[in-house]
Amino acid sequence: QWEFVESGGGLVQPGGSLRLSCVASGFTLDDYTIEWFRQVSGKEHEGISCISSSDGSTYYADSVKGRFTMSRDDAKNTAYLQMNSLKPEDTAVYYCVAAKPGSVCPTFDRLGAYYWGRGTLVTVSG
Repeated sequence: QWEFVESGGGLVQPGGSLRLSCVASGFTLDDYTIEWFRQVSGKEHEGISCISSSDGSTYYADSVKGRFTMSRDDAKNTAYLQMNSLKPEDTAVYYCVAAKPGSVCPTFDRLGAYYWGRGTLVTVSG
């Protein structure tokens, strides 16, 4: 039985920082290309970052480039999203997704994902 659990969301003021975590169990994280998505209520999911299992390369959407950093700790079977200089428009539910093994970043194919979490809410408000 697998689980993919996000945590670290919360309320933060504009300009602040948060670090989201995504812990995998029941499967080995480093076998998969991992992506973060976010969804603003009533809008489509937006793929924002990716780290490839094939070569470790990363990709960031323009909306978060330079502010967000994705990493993974394979020993802990955990992926992270460090979010700095947060803006009100970053308010959303953030999800991690395990995409096809060996995929080059980005796929942003949420519906084709192998594993996905339930999300963690980030609210940026002052």
